[in-house]
Amino acid sequence: MAKSSKSEKSDRRQVIDDIRRKQKGAEKRQGMVIVGACIAVALLIVGVAAYNPVKTAIQKARYSGTPLDEIGAKASVCGKVETKTATGSSEHVPTGTQVTYPDAPPAFGQHWNEAGVAPDPAANRYYTAAGRPELESLVHNLEHGYTILWYDETAADDSSEVAAIKAIAATLDDDDTNGRLKFKAVPWTKKDGKAFPKGQHIAFTHWTSNATTQEQLGVWQYCSEASGAALDQFMLDYPFTDSPEPFVP
Repeated sequence: MAKSSKSEKSDRRQVIDDIRRKQKGAEKRQGMVIVGACIAVALLIVGVAAYNPVKTAIQKARYSGTPLDEIGAKASVCGKVETKTATGSSEHVPTGTQVTYPDAPPAFGQHWNEAGVAPDPAANRYYTAAGRPELESLVHNLEHGYTILWYDETAADDSSEVAAIKAIAATLDDDDTNGRLKFKAVPWTKKDGKAFPKGQHIAFTHWTSNATTQEQLGVWQYCSEASGAALDQFMLDYPFTDSPEPFVP
């Protein structure tokens, strides 16, 4: 017996509804897969972003209570101290004026002079590229007797190096009860100037002035790794008191 036209329409509607339900189910499953994949990617991104800071913090913690000369690598990772006649003492340029420093990194030169800006306040011992003062501010710190540890982008990407540098900065900060340890650890980036010598990722700089002869020198020491031992000796050999303006904060 042939189906009525009404029955045929009902069957077709049911088939169409079934197809639509299956399509919606497939779309829903596909959507869930996409959402799940997005969540997985987001978690991966967050995990990668958090990995280095967490790893750095763990590595830094192991230096807790460690003397400066036992933090990081041995002093043998550093080369010989280099010096150059220094100029620029008391040569101030307006804040915002960019000075071209021929050395990477600078140890002396013209600089800014603005309270709270240049020199950079003593309390700040460690900087990343995101918040570092301008070179013109830091050179004024050098004139006041600071030793600066500069670390390049290779060191900045190495969590163990960053941990050692942070530990060095924290140790010097904790021990500086009478202001005798003028120190900062700051990054050196490609936009600042040329690269450090090949294979060297850390540099110490200082600005000296001989009280008797008035001769001024810029002082450098390059290292392949951060070395508290080398820095300790460097700061003993070149204390803040031998700088052009040692007793200014």
